Amino acid sequence: MKRILKIGAFSALAALGFSVVAFDWPQNAILSDSFYSYFGQLRGGRMSQSLVFSDTEDVSIADDGNVVVLFTEHGDSDIFESTLGNAAVIAHDDGMLTVYANLDSVEKIADATEVKAGTSLGVTSNSGWQEGFACLEFQVVDTVNKSFINPRVLMPRTGDEIPLELRNVTAVNKAGISYGLGSVKTLNAGSYMIYNERQDVAIPYKSTIYINGVVVESLQYSVLYEVDGKLCVKGKNLHPLSTVYPSSDRQFLGEISVPRGHNEIQVVISDILGKEYVSTYIVDAR
Repeated sequence: MKRILKIGAFSALAALGFSVVAFDWPQNAILSDSFYSYFGQLRGGRMSQSLVFSDTEDVSIADDGNVVVLFTEHGDSDIFESTLGNAAVIAHDDGMLTVYANLDSVEKIADATEVKAGTSLGVTSNSGWQEGFACLEFQVVDTVNKSFINPRVLMPRTGDEIPLELRNVTAVNKAGISYGLGSVKTLNAGSYMIYNERQDVAIPYKSTIYINGVVVESLQYSVLYEVDGKLCVKGKNLHPLSTVYPSSDRQFLGEISVPRGHNEIQVVISDILGKEYVSTYIVDAR
């Protein structure tokens, strides 16, 4: 059953050409601050296309659909194991897939072709390449646009968000030299990559950078695009893993060009509910 969203926060997806529909949560009693890892977070040296839950729970299918494939922990190979562990992939309307990974078993729908929203898949386990936690790894795939959609933009949201932080914001020039914006007063005019200290679980849903009141870059974690086999975040350009997470302690916020003269650089990050965290820096560029 398809449900139409009537919440303004989802208008960005409509603008990107997605069918604006909602899924049910695959687990009950989900609070906004209860995830093990956010979509787009750095996990295992890659940008995660999953929303990872934090508790062992019963899992159910998020919407009506057809069973595409079932993975098992060991499959038919003694060499290659599924990184998703026991997992189910369900096809929905408009080229959408949902993926339910790290399950205890997929036996409940082993013989099924069509499934209904709310159909039980059993409970989560340690069958996938999780970090020792029996928690659901959930994905939403847009096969038409070759992208992964942040599941949270399609789900109801309850509870408080994990607070975001702007910490050790740095500007990195093309030579790789870093400048702490909280302490530096002068810069050379030119291009800089702006980074924030990465948080372990939460990441900004959106980052926006202003120079002298004008937006110069904006990134949003509603979608990860696949380009040449690599996942990318979209801003002015498509930014791959090597840009978004150049190290385990840095997350990319945007690329800016600082003009000569007196400049106000304002960095804004926000959560999925729109709460903003703002830092302003004054620098003279020569």
